[in-house]
Amino acid sequence: MTSRPRRRFLEFFAGGGMARVGLGEDWDCLWANDFDAAKCAAYRDNFGDDHLVERDVAKVASADIPGRADLAWASFPCQDLSLAGARRGMRVGGTTRSSVFWAFWFLVERLAEEGRAPRVLVIENVVGLASASGHKDFAALCAALAAGGYRFDAHVVDAAGFLPQSRPRLFVVAWKGEPPAALAQTPGDGTPARPRALATALERLGEAAPSRRPLRLPPPPPRNLQLSDVVEDRPTGVKWRSAAETKALLAMMTPRHLARIETAKEEARRTGRPVAGTLYRRMRPDGAGGTVQRAEVRFDLAGCLRTPAGGSSRQTLVMVEPSGRVRTRLISAREAARLMGLPDDYRLPARYTDAYKLAGDGVAAPVARWLAARIVEPLLDHLDAQEAAAAAE
Repeated sequence: MTSRPRRRFLEFFAGGGMARVGLGEDWDCLWANDFDAAKCAAYRDNFGDDHLVERDVAKVASADIPGRADLAWASFPCQDLSLAGARRGMRVGGTTRSSVFWAFWFLVERLAEEGRAPRVLVIENVVGLASASGHKDFAALCAALAAGGYRFDAHVVDAAGFLPQSRPRLFVVAWKGEPPAALAQTPGDGTPARPRALATALERLGEAAPSRRPLRLPPPPPRNLQLSDVVEDRPTGVKWRSAAETKALLAMMTPRHLARIETAKEEARRTGRPVAGTLYRRMRPDGAGGTVQRAEVRFDLAGCLRTPAGGSSRQTLVMVEPSGRVRTRLISAREAARLMGLPDDYRLPARYTDAYKLAGDGVAAPVARWLAARIVEPLLDHLDAQEAAAAAE
C-alpha cells in the first residue's frame, strides 16, 4: 500500500494559521500572507516566519510566491458580506474589505500564466456571500473560476457539527479537471440539501453553470464536545461580573430567554453540575417603532464568535450553578480558541482583544480537516492518478 504524498499549500488571508492547523501535519505550507500585525505575530510565534509575508495581498506579486502548490486556501474578509455587516459586497476594483478577493484572484491568474496554478482552491466566507448584491457577487466569483479553467462546487458547513459553536460558513471548492466518480453527488448519498440562499445562487450562475460539478459531502459524525468542555477553570484576562451587573443583564432578557435561565437552573439542581451557556447583547425592535438592547442566551451552543469591535460583540459566558446562582463574564481568549478547534498549546496573542479577534476572524480548524479529508485530498489523489496515467502513455 503506497502512502499519500505530502501536499503543499498556500494560505492567503492566513490570520493565525487556523486553516494550517486544520489541514494537519501531512501538509506543508509553502507560503502564507496576512496584513494584520497582531495575527502575523501569532502566526510567527506558532509556525515561524520563513514563509510568511506580512503585506496587503494587493501588494503581493506572483514572484513572491514560491513553487507550485497543490492547494490555495483563501478565507477572505467577510465584513462587507456578513448579515451582521453593511452588506456592501465585493465589487471588482472596489474599496471594501471583501473586494480583496479580486487581488487574490489576480495572483491565481498570474500563477496560471506561469504554469503554477494551484490544482485546488478552497474559498471560505460567510453564508451571506451567496446572497450579497442579489447573488451577483457569488456569480462573479464562480464566473472567474470557470474562466480560469476550474470546475467548482459550494457547500455550507456549520462548525456546530464539530465544535460547540454555531458557525455556518460557505466553502467554494474549485479544481482543475473532472472529479472522480466517487465524489459525485447522487440522490440519497447523505449530502445535506444546500440552504435556500446557496441553492438560489447556484441556480442563477448563468454562464458559469456548466463548470459546476456537484460534489458529495456527508455530514460529520455526532459531536461529542459540549460547551461545558471548553470552559476554563481558572481563566486569565477576564473577571466574573458582580451580582449587580449580572442582575442587570438578566433584566435585559425577554420572558423567553428568562425561561431558558430557569430551565438551566432546574438542570443544574437535578444533575448537581453547573450548566454553561452564552449570551450576546443585540438591538431588537421595541414594538413602538424604535429599538432596545436585549440580552439573548442559549445553552445548546456558543453563538458565532465575532470580531470584538465593541463590548456587545464580545460573547458572555453564563454559568448557572446547582445552587441557582447565575454568574457571568466574558468568554476568555483560550475558550474562544477552543471554540475554533485550536489546541491548548497554540500560543495566543497576549492582549485579549487581539486573541479574541484572531479566533473570531478565523476558520474552524476541524471544518478545514473535514473538507480536506472528504473532498480536497480525494480530488488531489484523483488528479495524481490521471497525471501518472497520462505520463505512462
